[in-house]
Amino acid sequence: MPASDPAVGAVEAMIAGPEDPDYATSWNPATRVVDVRRAPGAIEVDLSADARTASVGSGLAALMVQQLVYTASAALGPQRPVQLLIDGRPAGELWGVLTWTGPEHRDPPVDVRNLVQIDVPAEGAALHSPVTVRGDAAVFEATLPWRVLDTSGRVVRSGTAMTAEGQRFSPYSFRVRLPAGRYVAEVREDDPSGGEGGPAMTDTRSFTVE
Repeated sequence: MPASDPAVGAVEAMIAGPEDPDYATSWNPATRVVDVRRAPGAIEVDLSADARTASVGSGLAALMVQQLVYTASAALGPQRPVQLLIDGRPAGELWGVLTWTGPEHRDPPVDVRNLVQIDVPAEGAALHSPVTVRGDAAVFEATLPWRVLDTSGRVVRSGTAMTAEGQRFSPYSFRVRLPAGRYVAEVREDDPSGGEGGPAMTDTRSFTVE
């Protein structure tokens, strides 16, 4: 498959890891993507043997599976399950903690995704004011607190955005006017329990206003 194929490129980017420091990958960066293709009843992702090397427990291993399933199916069809091949053969036992022998479907997004996600701006983007921040979130009563911090950590702007629907992933956006400088936008779950349900999930993006 050509190196320019978008499905191959998506899996390669997943293995390489994100530029956003809020996210990470446990896939071995030496792993080579042999092929990503639609097959009867599934998407087949064929990786080199380096994919077998990862030092993870069962919880993180399950997230690695879903990371690959979401990545490949985003490129070739979200309803299609994903079969992992290692050098052309079904993966079988992986990382000493699980077995991947048949096609795997996406788990519900609220079980595997960060509940708040910034899609725009890109990490490290250079922008002009006003700045638009948008993404997806699954939050209580569709309420999403946000704030913008300067390089000293001081809050320079704050507010609340509303998602299109509560408790389910749906889009949000807000605009904020800022003078020239470097900033971090932060979105956070609204937490009416005061922390009793565990730490609130957040996402951040660093950017510069020119």
